[in-house]
Amino acid sequence: MSQEYNPAKLELTNLEPITNTDLILPQAVDIKIEKLENRQRRVFAKIQIPYSLEQVWQVLTDYEAFTEFMPNFTESRRLAHPTGGIRLEQVRTKSFMGMKVSTKLVVDIEENFPSKIHYQQVEGDFKNFSGYWQLKPWNLSLEQDGVELSYNFLIWPKPILPGALVEHVLSHDIPVSMLAIRERIEKLFSRG
Repeated sequence: MSQEYNPAKLELTNLEPITNTDLILPQAVDIKIEKLENRQRRVFAKIQIPYSLEQVWQVLTDYEAFTEFMPNFTESRRLAHPTGGIRLEQVRTKSFMGMKVSTKLVVDIEENFPSKIHYQQVEGDFKNFSGYWQLKPWNLSLEQDGVELSYNFLIWPKPILPGALVEHVLSHDIPVSMLAIRERIEKLFSRG
């Protein structure tokens, strides 16, 4: 069973906060999901990370290492790009209600160091999938800076993808993935 997302314009309006009670954390992930027509969803999530822009950027752009720390990523590899850009193929596998569901996605990436990483689906198991990571400086204290990492995207699943699975992935797996990014950064760059 495959799923598909497709890219579109992202605007943050009429967002409803999602509370994730599964995660008891000192630093929660803020996530908002907007339901659009035709089963589309606009998602905005953010987390604060007490490390430098360069360190966060390094983890976000180490695409082939995603399978080492990102939940449900079973494959993440670079493909040849027709114009020399960055093209990735990613496969995610999730167990849901006793079934394994895998999705394949090929995206083109545009990196704008140090602030944004845009991605756009070129093929895959979604009707539409597009968005970006945004990194903004964040002052943790007078002595320490950090990064506010935002994940902003639009998805449009194909009809064969159960709505309950889509909602679970968005409200649960997105925060878990953002926490996995923060944990990877802490593991690589811990100051203690």
